[in-house]
Order: sequence, then structure tokens, then C-alpha cells
Amino acid sequence: MFRKRPSFWLAIMKKSLLALLFLVTGLANHSVLAFDQQHLRWDALLKKHVVWIAQGTASRVDYAGFQQDENTLRNYLQTLSAVSRQEFSAWSKPQQLAFLINAYNAFTIELILTRYPNLESIKDLGSLLRSPWKQRFFTLLGEHRNLDEIEHGMIRAKGVYDEPRIHVAVVCASIGCPALRDEAYVAQRLDAQLEDSFKRFLADRSRNRYNATSGQLEVSKIFDWYREDFSSGYREFTSLPQVFARYADTLADEDGIRQRIRAEQADIVFLKYDWKLNDIPR
Repeated sequence: MFRKRPSFWLAIMKKSLLALLFLVTGLANHSVLAFDQQHLRWDALLKKHVVWIAQGTASRVDYAGFQQDENTLRNYLQTLSAVSRQEFSAWSKPQQLAFLINAYNAFTIELILTRYPNLESIKDLGSLLRSPWKQRFFTLLGEHRNLDEIEHGMIRAKGVYDEPRIHVAVVCASIGCPALRDEAYVAQRLDAQLEDSFKRFLADRSRNRYNATSGQLEVSKIFDWYREDFSSGYREFTSLPQVFARYADTLADEDGIRQRIRAEQADIVFLKYDWKLNDIPR
């Protein structure tokens, strides 16, 4: 009987081992390159450097602390920049939106750190010819971008996410802004996080309140700037009075005032926006 030589079986074993090695290496590389949908690095930074104030309706940011952890922040930003358009397109809508919200907020922190502590407002980073939100200083989904492109070109794009509550999620490093949360936005809790942020913002009497003397509902300028988003039928919001009627319990502390807001009888006025940096006072 013909017998195959030992070298034949040795070659077969080598090929099998090589195939197994390529398979294991491929799986390992995929594991390394897969994006962290929990945004754990960003989450840890926020828990460390964001502080709730005003009974949890506003927050302040420890930018000095972020400076000390800037390498960690930059590592997180690099993971954002490494995501390709193709990879992003394969995600669910909640994963995409959480990614964009976190990217906007994290790159905003990075922008502040370019001049901190030598600035009083994010507006100090702009000029007469170009606002800070139009400065292209980072890469996202394969393109050199600015903050406006994330918010207005991607998050607010018609027919994509259609989510007006993002205006309390993407924040501009200012006291007048809604609170920066002390946690990352994540897909599986995104709706609950947005709703919680929206209610916290409406409950902040420094930015949204009923003036019993004038009989007017005084609300953040955000609702004026983005009136269209709150009146276009997204989440069944068809007008600002209708939005405030739905959240009357959060906007007012007295039953009589709540009833007036629910009946959409309160005149709406917009408060002056406070652009001072939302830094922790030293």
C-alpha cells in the first residue's frame, strides 16, 4: 500500500495552523477596531468633571480637570475620528444619534481647552468673520468638519432623526445652555436620557419660568432659535405652546399656573441668553 510521507502531513498541519492563526487574528482585529457604543472613556470623563447644581437642573464643567485628563479626552476623540462613513451607516439610528451628540459635546470641550483658562465665553474663540462653531478643527466620518456641521448638517437634517430634544443634549459650554450630563449618551437609553435632560432644562427657573406679575411664560432663547424644530410635528410637537402645555407640570409649581399653560393661554417671551463659560467657579 502506498503511504504518504510524513512531510505531507506536516505541510497539511502547517496550513491548518496558518488558517487558524489568520482567523484568530481577524477576530482579534475586529474586536480591537469595533467602536465602543457605550462611550466608556467619555462617560468616565463626564462623571469625573461634570457637577450638577441647582437641584439637578443645571451643571458646571471642571475644565481644569479636563485639562489634566486631556490625553484621555484626545484618545476618545481619536476613536470618534476613526469611525468610517460605512461603519456609521451600518449602525442603528439611536447608535448614530448618540455618537453625534457625544462627538459634538466632546469636541466642544476640546475647543474650549485650546484657550482655557484665558477666555470668558466660547464666543471668545471666534472672530468677526467666523464663529467658533464654523472652525474646522477635527475629522469625523472621513471629513474635516466643524461643530455646526454636526448639529445642523447631520443631527438636524430633515427626515433623518427628527428629534427636537437634541437641543437640550448638544451644549455650547455656556451658562445659558442646557446641562451637560454627567454621563455619555448611549443608544439603549437615549430616549430616556433625552427626556430627562428636557425636563431638567424646563425645571430650571433661571432659564424657563412663569412670571406671575406679567402673566408671561419666560423661556430660553433656544425655543426661539429652533422654533421650527419644535413646531414641525416631530414627537407630535406642532407649536411651542403645545410643547409647553405637555410639560406644564415641569414648568410651573402651582396648579393654577399649570392649568393656564396647559390651556395655551400664557404669552411666551424669550429670555436673554447667558454666553458666559459654564466653568466651575474657582
